[in-house]
Amino acid sequence: MRKEPLPDKVRERYRTEPTREALPIYICKGQDLEERKARLPEAVRRVMFEDGTEPAFSHPYHELKEHGIYHCRTCGSPLFGWEAKFDSGTGWPSFYAPLHPRQLDMEYDFIIGLPRVAVTCGCCGGHLGHVFEDGPKPTGLRFCMNGTALEFREEKEEE
Repeated sequence: MRKEPLPDKVRERYRTEPTREALPIYICKGQDLEERKARLPEAVRRVMFEDGTEPAFSHPYHELKEHGIYHCRTCGSPLFGWEAKFDSGTGWPSFYAPLHPRQLDMEYDFIIGLPRVAVTCGCCGGHLGHVFEDGPKPTGLRFCMNGTALEFREEKEEE
């Protein structure tokens, strides 16, 4: 499968303001990513590192409405907050913005023959999904993610 880097000018179009100002940038230093990849279930490894995808409506995260953060399933990097999640009707968890845009990287992929913007974890490089320009305000973006590439960690609501 052919992949190409995204030109910086195009990449900046998908960079949004952070949805949480106080969240620090996650750093992968000191992590044995090969070991972590080897421990992933085959279905997750196929999606994140072998150009696979999960079927629409197959993962429960597309309906999840709990308060929390969606992390990278491989390295644990915090990627998306519940407050940016919306129902896109596509059957995949969708977000209009990441927690911090530098936690994600992007590249063109040509799996279906036409170029799409694939979203990868900025830390471990695992494939998360794609970003499209048909999302809601305030960004107009739809980060359409594979639920198997994410790990949800619930946050307790403050009283």
